[in-house]
Amino acid sequence: MSTGFIIAIVVAAIIIVALLVMLPRMRATARRKETERELHSRREAGADEHRSAAAERENRAEMAEQKARMAGQTAERERAEANIQGERASMHERGMADDELIDDHERDRFADVANTPGSAGDDGHTADDRPRGATGPDGATSAEYDQRHNDEGRFQRERITDDVRDSERTQR
Repeated sequence: MSTGFIIAIVVAAIIIVALLVMLPRMRATARRKETERELHSRREAGADEHRSAAAERENRAEMAEQKARMAGQTAERERAEANIQGERASMHERGMADDELIDDHERDRFADVANTPGSAGDDGHTADDRPRGATGPDGATSAEYDQRHNDEGRFQRERITDDVRDSERTQR
């Protein structure tokens, strides 16, 4: 046999031995990589599940916060309404809203005891029978005095309503 043939057989034998030695290692490496891929996919699935649960809880939290803001606005509105009712009660106690309590056909009956626009003022004259140009306690004519008091009452009601609207806007 020739030396080239012997060398080829020796090289083939070395390659076969190397393959037999390395084949179990290659199989173990392949199994390890497959196990790593499976664990990685399980990790991704677990992370996705937790992310979706977190997003759902975040949505529920936002909804709860919005409901809480709405409840706060409702409470503020109720508080404002309670304040308005308290002011009305105070006006009734001071006799400033007698005209709301007395019907038109009863005005004559309550004329001397009620604080209505047709009742007697501090000077003994009613607003209707004061001479035009007569002045009231603050130097204003009766028409100016009545107009100012009407404007002040309207201003108070508008201010309370505006305060409620502003508080509702800030809550949004």
